[in-house]
Amino acid sequence: MPRDWQAPDYQPPGSSAPPNQTSKRKIWPWVVGILALVFIGIIGVGIVAAIMIPNMMRAAKNRANANVNIGRSNSNNANLELSTPSPEGDNLNANTNTSTDDDSTNGPPTDKQEVLEDLKNLEHEWTAANINADKQKLNKILADDYVGQTADGKSQGKAEYLKTIERDTTIQSWDFEDLKVDLMGDRAALTGIIRLTLRDREVAYNFTDKFVWRDGRWQAVGSEVNLIDQ
Repeated sequence: MPRDWQAPDYQPPGSSAPPNQTSKRKIWPWVVGILALVFIGIIGVGIVAAIMIPNMMRAAKNRANANVNIGRSNSNNANLELSTPSPEGDNLNANTNTSTDDDSTNGPPTDKQEVLEDLKNLEHEWTAANINADKQKLNKILADDYVGQTADGKSQGKAEYLKTIERDTTIQSWDFEDLKVDLMGDRAALTGIIRLTLRDREVAYNFTDKFVWRDGRWQAVGSEVNLIDQ
């Protein structure tokens, strides 16, 4: 073998690369994927929050409104209980009209005793409304065409009645005596005596009140009172 022959230098294959470069190429796709998942998760949380938070706020507002309405309802019920008078009506609070039938198609009651009881209760309401100057209650009791005669002989329509009524704190209690009703279809006349207990004395009046059946209830269309000499 000739002396001048030498083996060629070693050359690594062209496709090979240092180990550290191969590791870098394998790691960065995972990093990008993880960052993408985190970004998608953040967007998802934001969407859920945007949907849920307004719904939660509306639900909380509805619950608050419901509590307010319940509180108002309880308050109104308490006021009704405080204003309910005794069954006898001998106090300064008007009896609540127990008739809830406002159907004008219903005919008037035909039982005379029933009408007498209804008008007696209405007289208690009317007296209490007079004492308290309860114009809202009087407006319901009196028909629009009401005309009454006072104890001093003066005639008075509904408008003037409501305008001039004033609260009377001298009357302590009252009672009705000798009540009689004259029933004529949709009209009725109630006569009797009302006895008023004042702070220092007692007075009594003969009265005649006239009623007509309208809108499913009795309404006063006239009255006349006269002082009984004691």
